[in-house]
Amino acid sequence: MKIVALFRGINVGGRNILPMKNLVEILEGLGYKNIQTYIQSGNVVFETESDITTKKTNLIQKAIEKQHGFKPQVLFINSDELNEAIENNTFDTEIGKCLHLSFLDKTPEAVDYPLFDALKAETEEYKLKGKVFYLYAPDGIGQSKLAAKVEKILGVNATARNWNTVMKLKKMVNN
Repeated sequence: MKIVALFRGINVGGRNILPMKNLVEILEGLGYKNIQTYIQSGNVVFETESDITTKKTNLIQKAIEKQHGFKPQVLFINSDELNEAIENNTFDTEIGKCLHLSFLDKTPEAVDYPLFDALKAETEEYKLKGKVFYLYAPDGIGQSKLAAKVEKILGVNATARNWNTVMKLKKMVNN
């Protein structure tokens, strides 16, 4: 089965440096196959014979910590979950960097929609569908108050990727 691993906070701002070549070596050492990476921010597709469990996640984190001195958060989604997230999108994708999908580690229990509405810019739109939060931010994600607070408001761990990256991951998964 193909798995997408979304590492959070690596190779950003000169911190938590983890060259993709080293990440591939770590994953190969743990028995994963056909490992592909996309850009330096921690997007990986690999094959495994079984689902990723908490124990396996911990092994990956500990191996990175042992070799590189930090323990990154990583979120795994399978190919079906990735394809479902793409199919559930209702926003404009013409400019892929304007649409961000935040993949969540679990479905939020309670959602404060009035707070989301209060934080969003006039041009922004959002949607929560299961374990994916979609944010269309045509004025840019860097200035978005909503983008900065998504994880805290939802109360779950999340990592975001723009539409261009999501589509590249889809291509990698389906090859």
